[in-house]
Amino acid sequence: MNFSFSQLKMFFVFALLSIAFSNSQTSAGYDLWLGNSEIREPTILLEYQNFTNSIFFSGGNSILLNAQKELVKGLKAILGRESDVQDFPNLLNTMWVAKKDGLNQELQSALKGNFEQIGKEGFIIKSVSVDGKNILLISANEDIGILYGVFKFLQLMKMQKSLDEINLIEAPKIDLRMLNHWDNLDRTIERGYAGFSLWNWQKLPEYKDPRYEDYARANASIGINATALTNVNANALVLTSAYLEKVAALADVFRPYGIKVYLTARFSAPMEIGGLNTADPLDKDVIEWWNNKVTEVYKYIPDFGGFLVKANSEGQPGPQNYGRTHVDGANMLATALKPFDGLVIWRAFVYSETDATDRAKQAFTEFVPYDGNFLDNVLVQVKNGPIDFQPREPFHPMFGAMPNTPLVMEFQITQEYLGFSSHLVFLPKLYEEVLYAETYKKGKNATVAKVIDGSLYNNKISGMAGVANIGTDLNWTGHPFAQANWYGYGRLAWNPYLSSETIAEEWLRLTYTNDSAFVEPIKAMMTVSREAVVNYMTPLGLHHLMDTGHHYGPGPWVSDLSRPEWNPTYYHKADKDGIGFDRTPSGSNATSQYAPEIAKIFNAPETCPEEYLLWFHHLPWDYKLKNGVILWDAIALKYQEGVEQVEEMISIWDQAKKYITYDQYNEVRMLMEIQLKEAKWWRNACLLYFQTFSGREFPPGMELPAENLEYYKSLKFPYAPGN
Repeated sequence: MNFSFSQLKMFFVFALLSIAFSNSQTSAGYDLWLGNSEIREPTILLEYQNFTNSIFFSGGNSILLNAQKELVKGLKAILGRESDVQDFPNLLNTMWVAKKDGLNQELQSALKGNFEQIGKEGFIIKSVSVDGKNILLISANEDIGILYGVFKFLQLMKMQKSLDEINLIEAPKIDLRMLNHWDNLDRTIERGYAGFSLWNWQKLPEYKDPRYEDYARANASIGINATALTNVNANALVLTSAYLEKVAALADVFRPYGIKVYLTARFSAPMEIGGLNTADPLDKDVIEWWNNKVTEVYKYIPDFGGFLVKANSEGQPGPQNYGRTHVDGANMLATALKPFDGLVIWRAFVYSETDATDRAKQAFTEFVPYDGNFLDNVLVQVKNGPIDFQPREPFHPMFGAMPNTPLVMEFQITQEYLGFSSHLVFLPKLYEEVLYAETYKKGKNATVAKVIDGSLYNNKISGMAGVANIGTDLNWTGHPFAQANWYGYGRLAWNPYLSSETIAEEWLRLTYTNDSAFVEPIKAMMTVSREAVVNYMTPLGLHHLMDTGHHYGPGPWVSDLSRPEWNPTYYHKADKDGIGFDRTPSGSNATSQYAPEIAKIFNAPETCPEEYLLWFHHLPWDYKLKNGVILWDAIALKYQEGVEQVEEMISIWDQAKKYITYDQYNEVRMLMEIQLKEAKWWRNACLLYFQTFSGREFPPGMELPAENLEYYKSLKFPYAPGN
């Protein structure tokens, strides 16, 4: 075929544009932590080349095909050359990737009892010597373990770890590792700050966006094995046949990456799409409707995971509408799912407008009496704290209080109360704080992590859920560093005992560079970032000071909403005498829901950790903290400290500029300017408002507000995202 000069020129232009777009994707963070760059360090490169000269890869189904594809692609990028990957073993193989039954007797013997340690999803990466020859093994009991092992192997290579004497035996400590998408069918996302929903329902099932597979790859690379596609404020339409065929198309994409699909079930669906006049969970027609619906779902999606349910909370329908209990509702659905090995995940985020007691107590009061009454395929999903994803909360008292019910930890990855996708906040530091918390429910060393992974009470199944921060933005999460929260959540769902510092270092080395001159200061910046947000938003145990509805920016003065617990004034209770919420026996007595050892600590201001001081106590403005500073001055100086911490973060980021591309540097730098501006806004608005009660001057060392209180009260944001 002959081409004209103009056609060739046009072809060349399109080729250049394609390359430019590919490079811009990489620069903009589309590849997340999965991008592979060529290694040039001679010693480590030689070691990797020796191991990967000749690879036996035992093939099989779609999961193993994906694992092989990832290995070939990754090795080519990292080593700068093709590796010889074969589907039959021979004497030249320097690396074997195979399940247990694909290894020869000598290699099986070299792994001895390792296979008993890894279960269905774990893997082994081990350097062994057979007949004087060094061989690198990636092995597992099941296909998914091979995929996880390959991803881990490539990550180790990217971080330039030596493989000469590697002996890595890993298995997830938590069974269900789920993302909760709060995505609506119109593609808006409640509390979503990175664009619209990934799921293009209008084009499904025929058109499967390639981005769906990229999403699945990213999740599989960090061990996430489940996704709830739709908002917990559920729409019953997703359970109709028209949508189930669309869900099935997504499940087909996710299945080869070991990911099961879950859906949120609207409790009133039998009425809304089923034509019944009730949704009473004990009504025989309702029971029959759900049994039939579940059967239909499994015809479309044979490996469907189950239902995530928000019921009798914030106006959502539930069993209490009919005088029934959470147990009645959850067990009715669990019975329908049981023949298919499906799960019910029943959320414990409940509070009632007719219940005048402390909102922080209500979930415990409603659920703990029913411990042991749920069927064994029901998990109760509990937020990390007793209010609602605040910058800092004490751990939820339900953890440790329901030994006979598996509890799923619900963390928020999206930053609803932490500056949206404009603020750099490394959330694994928050997750770690909660997971390491001591419950004292079975003596010392009974941490929340041990409740969640099932080891404390020998629960049959364990789970962790993260409210996703993913959208259609090119970099997936809005803020480049918000990718670290998705990554970090996955790593902690796999192993809740990892440190946030370890996770930060992994993510930085995988995403940016292995240069320690970059990694060490930025890791330190990341690990202090969450504390900075607490300081400039809600220091010393203050909470829920965000403006109404959109939760964007400060609104501590809001007091006119229809439900008392929607008002920030409900939580800080500032008056001329002091500030804080008394949750001791002299107040709401919420401390009684914790173990006596913890309640004793929280009940006395002298022993209460100062980071929770105003969560549990209403104290005078002149109350002296441990350092001798009075409460009013301490609050003001904490707000100021938060601002200064952001300024220091900017300084650290500026010094890191030379280690990364200009685009990588500049995007974060511009976002940091927003964060600094809004940190000052938080400081000024909150302190000017609280000053109307304290009547005191701002302490030395605090920058004075540039505007008056009325200015901050006048700010309106009708189109804030995620509302």
